[in-house]
Amino acid sequence: MEHEIDFESEPFKSQLESLSLTIRDLSQEVQGNTVALLAILRTLELLHREIREGWFRDALPDNRQALYALLKEIETYGGWPYIPRASLRSLSEKLSAEPEDPPSSNQ
Repeated sequence: MEHEIDFESEPFKSQLESLSLTIRDLSQEVQGNTVALLAILRTLELLHREIREGWFRDALPDNRQALYALLKEIETYGGWPYIPRASLRSLSEKLSAEPEDPPSSNQ
């Protein structure tokens, strides 16, 4: 079932901006706390998955013209939303690139 919402309308833009600001503020509050930031990222990933596999999938077009319009919208206003995951390899490479602490010379 499709609900017509003008995503360019002020109320919709305002709600999205408020949500973004809340997430930014929370992230800034816990800046430097890797575990808390990871919890925020996990929550965003979970929400992304819930929206994509639920409401978005249910709202996908059921005819060619509507599908074409959706694809044109995606192409015109930005690609497919994607939340990349940091891989263990990239984290390992970051650690490898950092100089090791020299052994202490308190002998």
